[in-house]
Amino acid sequence: MNGKTVMACIDAAYASLKEHTDEIALLDQQIGDGDHIFNLLRGMEALLAVRADIEAEDFGAALDLAASKVLSTVGGSSGPLFFSLLNGMAKASAGNAMDVAGFAHIYAAGVEAVGQRGKTGVGSKTMMDVLIPVAARFDELAVAGEPKAAVLEALPKVAEENMLATRDMLATKGRASFLGERSRGHIDPGARSSQLMITAVCARLAQNG
Repeated sequence: MNGKTVMACIDAAYASLKEHTDEIALLDQQIGDGDHIFNLLRGMEALLAVRADIEAEDFGAALDLAASKVLSTVGGSSGPLFFSLLNGMAKASAGNAMDVAGFAHIYAAGVEAVGQRGKTGVGSKTMMDVLIPVAARFDELAVAGEPKAAVLEALPKVAEENMLATRDMLATKGRASFLGERSRGHIDPGARSSQLMITAVCARLAQNG
């Protein structure tokens, strides 16, 4: 695992977001301000522009560089939140083994950093409704000693299930919370974008065998 792996995952996440741009924009227009996906794409494109710098670093430093770039280019609430995810993972990567258990810990640290930044958790109709359950399942699989292939197959299913569950939730954070009961019946755009990126990254890592 190194900067080239990080960049390959960024490429996969970006391609998936591009493919679903219109869908996520519509979700955001229904309960938000409509700019979520465009802010994310702007950040991803900034990362693509520094591909060589990211690929030249080791795993932790590559994540740290990506985090800083995201913070400086992504607008709205997404920038600080995704900075926290990447930065938290970068910090946790020091001294961790590059195996299933190590990556479960690294990912969980990133998710915890997002939760601290956003002051929210499961049930708030946000990206955390995907990130937290995926982290919990990742940890369970790691403790059970499941192989990498099984983990990469399982996590996208958890992400999808919990993304779909946001449809019936009442939003308690962000612009969607102003809608009250009218926020029900709509999938959260942050949950959808997070689910797409997790699925894309898992698929890309599975290609490595």
